[in-house]
Amino acid sequence: MGHRYFPHTPGDVAKMLERCGVASLDALYADVPESLRLKGEYDLPPQMSEQEVRDYFAALAEQTFPLECFGGAGFYDHYSPAVIPFITSRSEFLTAYTPYQPEISQGTLQYIFEYQTMMTQLTGLDVSNASMYDGTTALAEAMMMAVAAGRKKNKVLVTETLNPIYREVLDTYAHYQGIIVETIPASDGATDFDALASMLEGSKDVAAVIVATPNYYGILEDLTGVADKVHQAKALLIISAPAVTLGALKSPGEWGADISAGEAQSLGMPLNFGGPYLGYICCTKALMRKLPGRIVGATTDADGQRVFVLTLQAREQHIRRDKATSNICSNQGLMALYAAVYLSVTGSEGLREVNSISAAGAHYLAVELVKTGVFELKYPDRPFLNEFLLKYKGKVSLATLVESFAMSGVFAGVQTADDELLVCVTEKRSRRSIDDYIARVKMFASNNGNL
Repeated sequence: MGHRYFPHTPGDVAKMLERCGVASLDALYADVPESLRLKGEYDLPPQMSEQEVRDYFAALAEQTFPLECFGGAGFYDHYSPAVIPFITSRSEFLTAYTPYQPEISQGTLQYIFEYQTMMTQLTGLDVSNASMYDGTTALAEAMMMAVAAGRKKNKVLVTETLNPIYREVLDTYAHYQGIIVETIPASDGATDFDALASMLEGSKDVAAVIVATPNYYGILEDLTGVADKVHQAKALLIISAPAVTLGALKSPGEWGADISAGEAQSLGMPLNFGGPYLGYICCTKALMRKLPGRIVGATTDADGQRVFVLTLQAREQHIRRDKATSNICSNQGLMALYAAVYLSVTGSEGLREVNSISAAGAHYLAVELVKTGVFELKYPDRPFLNEFLLKYKGKVSLATLVESFAMSGVFAGVQTADDELLVCVTEKRSRRSIDDYIARVKMFASNNGNL
């Protein structure tokens, strides 16, 4: 197969193959079964003019069927102020990449500094980084950070109520870092802290304890006294939470956490087929030299003017990967800018209002759904903010209900089991749409699964 756009000459290819110790390009794929190899040319359509390309993508766009979202499970449909895409699309931000040269990167450095400042205010901790890809990898980096701080300790205790996606990523990172991950059992949808106390008692190899509030089921966990138990065992406490909830709930710093890590997508970033997302990590001052990613500080130049620079880390940290505190090198700066604009526009009062409206809608929906007799709350005695787990009691399968809702333009929630549905309400869901959801459930039940 010819490769029209490869710049290498046959001589270049021969030298590279010799260096690799193989005789041909095909030999590079000797481990790939013959049945899986492409034979012939790529099945690509012919070239198109600019107008034809525009028409093609316009036709694709018409096929999309946006659903009104009542799903959450770590990723939330919050309102995004119109000013955000306007600011983030400005050329000085959109084309900015790496701020290694402060003389020409003041805009990038400033918005990272402002983002970090606001994240420390949200989490109640001393220092924030930037440049984490998403919440799952950010929490994994926090885990490794805690193990590094614990020196010879290599065990991490993780609550059973953590989002299972996060747990899978933690396990993957831990497997290749020699870290032992053990599960703290749950009781009635929340972490069993008596069990945690037993797991910590007499243990000398626990580097960190990871808990979540709100947890995967939307439950607000009471972390009173947890930090004391963890610190008595000379371990670090890591708290994970969706960033937007920190505008209304007790902060990780107030709970006594050493590190807070999680997903910041809830700060106005639209749901968009899986990304982009933004992971955050904040920590106490004692741990800031273990913090991965980028840290920007403020100083003054020779003329006494306020300026911004990368601090605590040299560029070599991102080049000498075996010596780096993080394996993440690319900058998620644009998403940090997105979050910074959202937080500055929304403000502390706006964040409280976002959470208040979301909570009111969620509690109203939960009560009304229970009244239908089709659902009951899985954990009725546990407090929640804007997300709750339902137990399905209908005669037709829950999967059929979810599919029927989708066909009529509504994403009913995240199905966590054959008879369990995780439902979320944000400030974007109006009273009319919530009432419509309730009416659909009643109609589905009365019509034997038909809407």
